[in-house]
Amino acid sequence: MCSTLSSNVPLPIFELKSVSKQFGNFQSLIDINLQIWTGDRVALVGSSGAGKSTLINLLNGTLRPTQGEVWVLGRNLARLRSKALRQVQRQIGTIYQQFHLVDNLRVIHNVNAGHLGRWSFLKAAVSLIFPMEVETAARALKQVGILEKLYERTDRLSGGQQQRVAIARVLVQNPSAILADEPISSLDPERSREIMQLLRHLSQDSGKTLVTSLHAFEYARSYYKRIIGLRQGRILFDAPVEAVSPAMVEALYKINERR
Repeated sequence: MCSTLSSNVPLPIFELKSVSKQFGNFQSLIDINLQIWTGDRVALVGSSGAGKSTLINLLNGTLRPTQGEVWVLGRNLARLRSKALRQVQRQIGTIYQQFHLVDNLRVIHNVNAGHLGRWSFLKAAVSLIFPMEVETAARALKQVGILEKLYERTDRLSGGQQQRVAIARVLVQNPSAILADEPISSLDPERSREIMQLLRHLSQDSGKTLVTSLHAFEYARSYYKRIIGLRQGRILFDAPVEAVSPAMVEALYKINERR
């Protein structure tokens, strides 16, 4: 799907226009205006409750805004019928902190879940007995460094290995953009660095847009080109990594009661 106008003027892959999101009496996001372009590598940073996960779920169409418009690949998600919305969502791969894997299945089946948007129900069911597109799954697992785990039961893997399976599933999906919601929150520091290096490497090699929410600023500074600081549901700053000063980071994480 091409994200350009007829005049060949590039469009953002993601655009939020005056977006707010409210859950009951809680304002998770307030008046967000944002553009993310093809090939961008963006970190969303801020304290817990800043609105990072809400923003990720607006970008992939899981949530709808209370106010404003969310545009993905040149389409206003609110105006799409269910089938068209699913077509757009298939172009967006999401990696979650909880992994969202089926523990009692073998790795190949979890990786092949990346095909579900394209496969028929019958093909998906048959593949659970006779795995299909094994070479595609193996290639994705090789990219994330665990090819030898192809037929391992997923619940026998470490947390870091399970996150690599989740990333391989997204690679099989082959989306235009990858969203990662706190992908290292449950990992130790060494595994966290490995996953950050892997995501950066995959983004650089493929040219895919990568948007990642992170609690810890040091990972954003080390692995991303652009940092968006969220505080109390608002964008405090949006800048290239080299332009983010210590004072900006201090203001981002300053402790005080929310409104």
